[in-house]
Amino acid sequence: MGEVLIRRLAASDWAAFREARLRALREAPDAFGSTAADAERLREDEWRRRLVDRAIFLAEIAGHVVGLAAGIKADHPGDAELISMWVEPAWRGRGVGHRLVDAVLSWAAGEGFGGVRLWVAQGNARAERLYARQGFARTGEVQPMAAGAPERLEFEMLRRLG
Repeated sequence: MGEVLIRRLAASDWAAFREARLRALREAPDAFGSTAADAERLREDEWRRRLVDRAIFLAEIAGHVVGLAAGIKADHPGDAELISMWVEPAWRGRGVGHRLVDAVLSWAAGEGFGGVRLWVAQGNARAERLYARQGFARTGEVQPMAAGAPERLEFEMLRRLG
C-alpha cells in the first residue's frame, strides 16, 4: 500500500468533493441517509457551501481518492459529529478509515468540542468495530436513517475528547 494522504478540502476543491461523495453514495447506498440522486441535483454553490460549513477530509493514495469523512457541529451542545464516512471497498481494513476518523477527531479537538458523535446504520458491524477501536461507544439512541424509510435504522455512538 502506498502512503495514505489525508487532506482537508477547501471551497475550491468542490469538484473533488462532489466526485468522492457521489462515489460513496453509489457504492454504499444503504450506509447513508441521502442518495446519489439527491447529490446529483446539487449546484456548485451548494458543494462549495458545504466545504465552508464543514471540515471535509479526503484520503488519497498515489493521487487516487480512497475515502471521505467530514466533521460538523452536532445538534448536541458542545459536541461535533462525524458524517459522510466512506472508504473504497478495496481499501477497507487497511487503516484508511482509522486515519479519516483521526482527522475528524483532531479537527474536533482543535475546535474545542467536548466529544464527537456519529450514526451507524444498523447491521454495519464493520463500521461499528472501526469506531469502537477508536474509542466510540453506543449511546442508546436510535433513529430512522431517512424520512420515508422508518424501517432503516441507525444508532448513535459517542467518543468524549480530552
